[in-house]
Amino acid sequence: MRFKRAEYIRKLISSKHNHLIKIVTGLRRVGKSYLLFNLYKQHLLNNGVDAEHIIEIQLDSFVHRKYCKAETLYEYVENLTKQDSQMYYVLIDEVQMLESFVDVLNGFLHIENLDIYVTGSNAKFLSSDIVTEFRGRGVQIHLQPLSFKEIKEMSDEDTSSLWRDYIYYGGLPMVVIEKDKARKAEILQELLKETYLSDIINRNRIKNDAELEELFCLLASNIGALTNPNKLADTFVSEKKVKISHNTIKTYIDYFIDSFLIEKAVRYDIKGKKYIDTPYKYYFADLGLRNALLNFRQLEPTHIMENIIYNHLVGNGYKVDVGSVTFYQKNDEDKTIRITLEIDFVCNKGSERLYIQSAYSLPNEEKKNQEQRSLTLTNDYFTKIIITTDNIPTHTMPNGIIMMNIFDYLLN
Repeated sequence: MRFKRAEYIRKLISSKHNHLIKIVTGLRRVGKSYLLFNLYKQHLLNNGVDAEHIIEIQLDSFVHRKYCKAETLYEYVENLTKQDSQMYYVLIDEVQMLESFVDVLNGFLHIENLDIYVTGSNAKFLSSDIVTEFRGRGVQIHLQPLSFKEIKEMSDEDTSSLWRDYIYYGGLPMVVIEKDKARKAEILQELLKETYLSDIINRNRIKNDAELEELFCLLASNIGALTNPNKLADTFVSEKKVKISHNTIKTYIDYFIDSFLIEKAVRYDIKGKKYIDTPYKYYFADLGLRNALLNFRQLEPTHIMENIIYNHLVGNGYKVDVGSVTFYQKNDEDKTIRITLEIDFVCNKGSERLYIQSAYSLPNEEKKNQEQRSLTLTNDYFTKIIITTDNIPTHTMPNGIIMMNIFDYLLN
């Protein structure tokens, strides 16, 4: 099964020859190398680029280990580009293994006939450096696990069967391709222990790995729930009988974010037009990994659906926050009280804004009105959508709110 990853190829093509470093980031085993060294390389070949003008360097391979030395790699590439004036395309895998990689990549920008593409698996080596070191000389293309739409496009299975597998095993390509379901689960658990957690532990020299894994499980159990390091520290004391500082918890969470395992959504006060510092919501980049972490025990469909919608929005280029709407009303004692309601997602892309509520089911009018209430209180004219698993056609309510089935949203 050959996934096209069409949206990411489109991003790479649109960035071609822009005199910037194209940096493909993402979770380990998400397919960054395949995207660059197979799909994008094939695009170059199909469009007339000579194979000798594509320089492939995979720094995690034994053959190319010598190129982890900054001077060795730079001289090798520079000498190749001197052979003629045609454009050369350098593809570097796992660039964080290259010493002084920021200096080397910035040096490459001075070679006129060179177009540079790199992959990396660790945000601490990449995302922060793009902003602070490259200073506008790099563009990041973040590769996510396969979306439900990408899987559906390549499969003849019915939508319901694919959905059950997707919410259970996630979208890592090597897991999706595997047909045996028991083996899918084994792959996910092996990746967790032997790749993701061990990478974080070794790279950050963590001594108490049990605490790290306990925190990861705690976050997995509370996807879509508002929390913060202080609350999590209290939970450790009350449930685990273990005292761990909120600073240590914050540090560990940053490690998970840096490894692209989870993302943080910040609360946004819609009427006040300002961010609320705490609490936050955390979502998993891949639900298969989240489920494997919990031994496939806690499969709450409501929170899983919310996580999938979050990933879908991020994958489509939106900055996603958690919305907060505050208003005042009289209580039974005629006292004015302050009430805050939540909007699951406030999604911004350029001048476009969407408000989205994830409602697993709307069995009656009371539940439907409850989901609509916070949306009607924004007092603006941006698009408002309620997404549900109920078998309903897409339609617009009299108040302008769009009601939509989850499959229509993800697939169309």
